Amino acid sequence: MGNWVTDRRFYLGFVIAHLLLFFTFEDKTVFWYIFTASMLILISFSIIHESIDDNLPALSYFTIGILSGTALFLLFWAGNLVVDWTGLPLDRQITKLYRWFSPELAWHYIVLILIIAPGEEIFWRGFIQKRILESANASTSILVSALMYASVHFYSGQTALMLAALVAGLVWGSLYAWKRSIPLVVISHIVFDLLLFILFPLR
Repeated sequence: MGNWVTDRRFYLGFVIAHLLLFFTFEDKTVFWYIFTASMLILISFSIIHESIDDNLPALSYFTIGILSGTALFLLFWAGNLVVDWTGLPLDRQITKLYRWFSPELAWHYIVLILIIAPGEEIFWRGFIQKRILESANASTSILVSALMYASVHFYSGQTALMLAALVAGLVWGSLYAWKRSIPLVVISHIVFDLLLFILFPLR
């Protein structure tokens, strides 16, 4: 077993992710182009260095994925109600995030489902968290990978997005540590995105 603390490829992947997300958030007018390209690069990096875990039958990962993605959306929906009721400044940030980064064109929705959601899970859970799990316990892998996932959203300039990424990272990291199935977390992520951006947007 390797040790993620001294794993050069682990840190190389993390640095690459930071560089890519820096450029992704740098210019909002080309966000969808750069984000899509970034995810393709991270997918390629991940599959070169790690196999994709798939330890569940299709029915199980679809069922758990749909339920968990829906539950995560309901958690965000409840959190949004709290923000509205309390008048927290996060309200303005959430509105900005929807205005700046929500999918608008047909190809945005296609890449969101086919590239971006799968790419984030393949890299953050299937590469980053998997490498941590090789020499650490599940709790450590969940917390560290979620913090790392949240950290790349710093370049958005919005605390709300970092907090959202941290919460989502904890949920998807827990699912991955529990079932060791990338298809499961991909389905959960896709269901969450469909609810958040298409079916029941919060703004």
